Amino acid sequence: MLNYTIRRVAMAGLILWFVSLVVFTLMRLMPGDPTLLQQGISATPERIAAERAAQGLDDPIPVQYVRWFGGILTLDLGRSALNQASVTSEFKRRFPISFELMAFTLTWTVLFGIPFGVISAVKRNRAPDYVVRLTAILALAIPGFWLATLLLILPQQWWGYAPPLDRARSVFEEPLTNLRQFGPPSLILSFAPMASVMRLTRSALLEVLRTDYIRTARAKGLSDRAVIMNHALKNSIIPVVTVIGLQVAGLLGGSVIIESIFNLNGLGAYIFQAILQKDFAVAQSLVLYTGATVVFLNLAVDLAYGYLDPRIRYA
Repeated sequence: MLNYTIRRVAMAGLILWFVSLVVFTLMRLMPGDPTLLQQGISATPERIAAERAAQGLDDPIPVQYVRWFGGILTLDLGRSALNQASVTSEFKRRFPISFELMAFTLTWTVLFGIPFGVISAVKRNRAPDYVVRLTAILALAIPGFWLATLLLILPQQWWGYAPPLDRARSVFEEPLTNLRQFGPPSLILSFAPMASVMRLTRSALLEVLRTDYIRTARAKGLSDRAVIMNHALKNSIIPVVTVIGLQVAGLLGGSVIIESIFNLNGLGAYIFQAILQKDFAVAQSLVLYTGATVVFLNLAVDLAYGYLDPRIRYA
């Protein structure tokens, strides 16, 4: 297990280095000049040339890459080309917002997705099963931004209520206000992954319930609850854990619209704006952060397999 973990961590480092190369190259292949965006179309060629030299954009590409990647290793993400703000400081300010939004979303996904998937499998082809399946289909079909807009407009029209939209409140200082602020967007953001987890839990559990050892457990007189919770669920949860890991990795990109609607200045909107404005320092660093999140979540999922299924051995 230890050797496997060491190999996987080393492989993760190699993958992230390759991702950094791809991100760095693609940002420079995109059309547009960040100094022109910064200075405006009325800037003189001399001013633009001076700004490019000041930002090191005229240096050879390998030199730019080594300088940027060396900063990453020392936790210095550079400065924004547009406003010269420290990317590291901005990341520290925005990361707790995105992290809390993802944590709430993951909580709703697991809290509702797995139990309702189990109910759907146990009550197969009965009313609870039909309700869960219909709910899952609707959750996948209805756009999140539409629900988010309705969630802001309808309570305001009917009851004069709207969640706080001025700034993100700390969960430690104002927990109730924090819940009012992060609860609705995270619930909407969780609808699609929750539906996927419901459907996958149902199908995986139904497959396990048909196996011989489950029939043997029932023949021994075990209750349905003991059979499902102690035998069937644990052996059917591996594909569900995989999907949850992938869903969490995709939440950062999927939260851009929700963050904008609820005025949550997290990393999703920050990355989107940086890519549109071709802000090299911001876009490169935060896309690399997204890649690191995906890589290490996959590592965590792989390591969880051994606990969930003792038949899995790491060579």
